[in-house]
Amino acid sequence: MKRTAVWLIGAVGWALLSYSLTQPRVPLGLAKNKIEVNDIFFVVDVSRSMLADDFKPNRLEVAKDKIAEFVALRPTDRIGLIMFSERAFTLLPLSTDLNLIKQMVGEIDVGGMLGSGTNIGDALGLAVARGAQSLAKSKVIILMTDGVSNVGFLTPIQAAEEAQKQGIKVYTIGIGGRGDAKIPYGKNIFGRQRYQNIPGGSIDFKTLQQIADKTNGKTFEAQDEKALKDVLTEIEKLEKSEINSSARVIYKELYLRFLILGVSLILIASLSRKYVLREGGV
Repeated sequence: MKRTAVWLIGAVGWALLSYSLTQPRVPLGLAKNKIEVNDIFFVVDVSRSMLADDFKPNRLEVAKDKIAEFVALRPTDRIGLIMFSERAFTLLPLSTDLNLIKQMVGEIDVGGMLGSGTNIGDALGLAVARGAQSLAKSKVIILMTDGVSNVGFLTPIQAAEEAQKQGIKVYTIGIGGRGDAKIPYGKNIFGRQRYQNIPGGSIDFKTLQQIADKTNGKTFEAQDEKALKDVLTEIEKLEKSEINSSARVIYKELYLRFLILGVSLILIASLSRKYVLREGGV
């Protein structure tokens, strides 16, 4: 009888030891991962004047470079892209996919089906409508333009008022130097590039300032690349909000208690065989 009991103790010990190797555990609940984010829409003017050569190689390419630099500094933010001239188009809804964002920034270009006017009001209104669907507390629009709004259903001020209602901050950037500039517009009969002169100082800073003031934003005059860097610095100061990105299960690990109990029973069985049953081996 004693021998059977000792054998059972040893068998149970080995069973518990084997079970501990499976790392048993029980779920305690869910822990939500949180990330800090801003929702940021870039609204970029792609009218022909953005090809002006007062920025090298032109205004639009410099703007695209700065947007790409900005995106690289904000890996947890959701970035959206809207481009506009006479009409506005959502090139990219809010996304955190850095590779996709950079790819789509490269797709921003003059021409296409967007017409030839400058429609700041509808472009800004589109960004506001997109941002209104977001649950983030911090929502920002960065408007880049080099002209005066001359078409559209919404005026820029009406769009700014809607942004104010939605709690969306708008930074406005007037791109272009104060002096005259040239834009390419085809080639002459000898195949040489022709250029059209455009006057400097054609940006409607008064309206851009009103948009920014209504939404608690800020207006920048970008005669060079420095003003765009200033925008990045200003955005860095924004209060970030937290959103739940996913949830993970928290477990209570049980393997150690089974390991200790199993080893203890095996040790008891071994000592019992040697000192109680007086067996020759352990």
